[in-house]
Amino acid sequence: MGLGAMFSAFATHKKALVAVAVASAFTLNACSTSVPEDPTNLCSIFQEKDDWYSAAHRVHAKYGVPINVAMAIMHQESRFVDDAEPAMRWFLFIPYGRGSSAYGYAQAQDEVWNDYVEEAGSMFSDRDDFEDSLDFIAWYMVKTKNTNGIALTDTYNQYLNYHEGWQGYRQGTYKSKSWLLKTARAVTSQADAYKQQLLRCQLY
Repeated sequence: MGLGAMFSAFATHKKALVAVAVASAFTLNACSTSVPEDPTNLCSIFQEKDDWYSAAHRVHAKYGVPINVAMAIMHQESRFVDDAEPAMRWFLFIPYGRGSSAYGYAQAQDEVWNDYVEEAGSMFSDRDDFEDSLDFIAWYMVKTKNTNGIALTDTYNQYLNYHEGWQGYRQGTYKSKSWLLKTARAVTSQADAYKQQLLRCQLY
């Protein structure tokens, strides 16, 4: 083989290696942010994503918030999609913005997220990061307890506060929203199921 042919073969091989490396990196990234295979089973979630299990226990140790309740709220808000956001609104064929600034695992809106970052998070906190989002939910739940006297184990009323805000809850804005009351009951059922799953789960 001539020298030119050798360099050509080497260049081709190098390009192939780079392509494989890029594809592998993309695959790993996709796996790290992928939705759990069974988002309704907390044992299955933590078996699949052991880094989420560790993060959940760090958040529990920090705030004392029941893991099953915080995870049930996250499940309802985003179905564990890291970059979830409200659907785009349209007028005829023209998009004119989303329903709110909610974003990420916790569907935290800009204003309250900024309050969280200033009080409990950091400049590096991201709404599309699982642990940061779970930390936000736990922070919000503790604020709900302190502000409106809702126990951390009271999934139903914790979720109503999470959805309507502390002032909205005090004003009873949820009372005329039958769909929201139904959702709060569903979140409560999911939290109860998560609790039972964790009790039976053999993670390690």
